[in-house]
Amino acid sequence: MNPVLKYLFLLFLISSCKNDPLKNIPEFDQNQAYQAVKKQVEFGPRVPGTEAHSQCRAWFVSEFKKNGAEVIEQEFIAKTFDGKEHKAANIIASYNIQSKHRIIIAAHWDSRPFSDQELDSTKLKIPVLGADDGASGAGIIIELSRILNQKKLDKLGIDLILFDAEDYGDDNGAMESWCLGSQHWSRNHHIAGYRADYGILLDMVGAANPNFNKEEYSQYFAPKVIEKVWKLAKDLGYEKHFVNQAGVGLVDDHIFVNQIARIPMIDIINRPLGSKTNFVPHWHTQKDDMNAIDPKTLGMVGNVLTKLIYLEDADKI
Repeated sequence: MNPVLKYLFLLFLISSCKNDPLKNIPEFDQNQAYQAVKKQVEFGPRVPGTEAHSQCRAWFVSEFKKNGAEVIEQEFIAKTFDGKEHKAANIIASYNIQSKHRIIIAAHWDSRPFSDQELDSTKLKIPVLGADDGASGAGIIIELSRILNQKKLDKLGIDLILFDAEDYGDDNGAMESWCLGSQHWSRNHHIAGYRADYGILLDMVGAANPNFNKEEYSQYFAPKVIEKVWKLAKDLGYEKHFVNQAGVGLVDDHIFVNQIARIPMIDIINRPLGSKTNFVPHWHTQKDDMNAIDPKTLGMVGNVLTKLIYLEDADKI
């Protein structure tokens, strides 16, 4: 090759690398996320007031601290619809706490105390393991915390929030009987005067062949956020699963963050086509175990979030 042409070609390669916003973004490890889901399930159902709940909480805090986060355990009393009171705790792991521009990535970490969707009436009062409904989102968040510790952000602040007592609600009762942790946090931020640019909630993000549609309340409260996330997913080749389809609204933690905290938050949640319940078949049943989890789905969602975080940090999205 002509020396001049060779030199120009090298300059072109260097320039292309500099302009590639995805270059040097760390890879999300789906197997690590899977192991984080498995670890939670091994504790047993994480129902507030149980030993499994206490042990899992300690594990989360230990992992976040090991991954360099500043951790706050926001304790509160969850007054549940059945007249009981339980000690509960939201867990907040923060990076770049001095930054004014912040993004929340959230999930709930408790599991359902009843298997109310079981066809077998003898199983209705058995707690759910919650591998998908709870542990999948929290597992992705644990892997994100490992990545954030390995490759520091320049200026963006991240708050990884695990809400407690989300799934201790009345199936036929008031909306407010659900999502007790996010309601508490939205009224009592972990830091006085806290604000975030936006948030993303993860719920049931671990099953094979997911269908993530644009949930109704997410579109209403945070349309710019949902378009940003779905466009990035399409750019990464995930449009088969992050579908350009309006979804039915549902009660989840993002509702209260939007309504009470006034922080725009979307919900990434699997809503399979043709489902009678509008949820995955193992929802609130004894089949919500590790057999319900596909590492590829964890990797897909985790990859979208990882790319989003580092592109936001570089002002490239």
